[in-house]
Amino acid sequence: MRKIYINGTVYTVTNGNAEAFVEENGKFIYVGSTEEALTYKEADSEVIDLAGKFVTAGFNDSHTHVLEIGDFLQMVQLSKCTGSIEEMKEGIRQFIAERDFKENEWVRGRGWNNDFFTDENRFPTRYDLDEVSTTQPICIIRACGHVCIVNSKGLELIGITKDSPQVEGGQFDVDENGEPLGIFRENALELVYSKALNPDKEGLKTMLEDACKFLNTFGVTSAQTDDFIAFPGVDYEVLISAFKELEQEGKLTVKINEQSQLVNMELLKGFIEKGYKTGVGTDHFKIGPLKLLADGSLGARTASLCEPYEDDKSTCGIPIYTQEQFDEMIEYAHKNGMHVVVHCIGDKPMYMVIEAIEKALKKYPKEDHRHGIVHCQITTRELLDKFRDLKLHAYIQTIFLDYDITIVEDRIGKERAKYTYNFKTMLDEGVIASNGSDSPVELPDVMKGIQCAVTRKSLDGKYGPFLPEQALSVEEAIKTYTILGAYGSFEEDVKGSIEAGKVADFVVLGQNPFEVDPSTLKDVPILATYLDGECVFSK
Repeated sequence: MRKIYINGTVYTVTNGNAEAFVEENGKFIYVGSTEEALTYKEADSEVIDLAGKFVTAGFNDSHTHVLEIGDFLQMVQLSKCTGSIEEMKEGIRQFIAERDFKENEWVRGRGWNNDFFTDENRFPTRYDLDEVSTTQPICIIRACGHVCIVNSKGLELIGITKDSPQVEGGQFDVDENGEPLGIFRENALELVYSKALNPDKEGLKTMLEDACKFLNTFGVTSAQTDDFIAFPGVDYEVLISAFKELEQEGKLTVKINEQSQLVNMELLKGFIEKGYKTGVGTDHFKIGPLKLLADGSLGARTASLCEPYEDDKSTCGIPIYTQEQFDEMIEYAHKNGMHVVVHCIGDKPMYMVIEAIEKALKKYPKEDHRHGIVHCQITTRELLDKFRDLKLHAYIQTIFLDYDITIVEDRIGKERAKYTYNFKTMLDEGVIASNGSDSPVELPDVMKGIQCAVTRKSLDGKYGPFLPEQALSVEEAIKTYTILGAYGSFEEDVKGSIEAGKVADFVVLGQNPFEVDPSTLKDVPILATYLDGECVFSK
């Protein structure tokens, strides 16, 4: 049945504004005037009067963690009680009191940030969590996702002692006597996660379905998501099967492009030998790029830098791979039909990854490779030139400005900070940049991301503007969440804008973002979200 939407403010993304569109069988078949749209009316057609409401293409979160969002929704939300270590501990106590935990069942939380603690700006330790419980294992994850803390019961269950070896590309902290403090960083997180939770396929499906519904409330219809290592004990084939079953059951309400994190050559070769590569799948679930994790986060001081941190000269962060490992894995993926995206927050791994991409392209030339960098926060003029010249895709997260502008100059100094979060420069110089949330690091709230992109201020307006010349226009910001996101997954011809022939993924907003005060963009409500012409969320 045809549905005819009239009298709207339809921002098409690619062709300016229209006032109406016609949807049939999940696709737009006409976009233009109300008068012309009504000529498509048939006996059984439904006519929907938008009454001037603002409509644009469904939002595409170009880097997120859908499975971890579903898991996050089952945890204690520590972002709501991160004003102090004491407040955080009380939040965990209340969470335990409200639930019936079994013996040795893990209590998990995420969202604490030591930079927001008003009592002591430090990482919590096992001893802090022991004040909450010594009988129930506890694991709390920093907001960035690159550090977790476990209590003494947790250390006992995962078998970590002073005699345990450290892991390559990560560490667990110890005191002056060599005793573990319960703090795990980067690759050492797997020591915890492999023991703390390994859900079965039905558990995975519940998390994924919950996450998709949650994303729909923010207008998200597509997600480029990194899920393979969310639970180290879960085989990626089980996860792929869970996605496919949800699709068959009509419960996959976000179109998934899987940024496949395969942490070593053995896994990568096995994956490709099974026939997986970029583009394999359907419009609702398909394999995307090889995803690699090159370093940590700025907040945790695990982002890898060429020079030491300004506020901690003892460290340059934690690199995850060597140059040789990057060279080998990126070349193998490139020549076998997978584009590559790499998490790089610090400048050091960006130089390494770009060198590996240059080597792969020289050996196996390909014009439209669309290799990219996720986050690309701490750049240099030379790195920005490389993005442009190599046609690298930049997976940016403007929502990070809300927190990071309060710490970036402290972490790396004012001079280096001048070349951080240079998103306007990238767009002006022809770099394709798509936007995302990295949720659950941040909420997948697109309108908040758009506000940060436009204002370059914290959401509460107290900090910034930070490098205001790097602010995006509302139009540019929306494009980073729509057509440019679709470009990142080689899907710009099928979605990302409201055009005849494209899938009818669209979002209805309560206000026109082009007309509101930029400081209130975060408050523009999502009224409805449509996937293939069907409403998947309505307020």
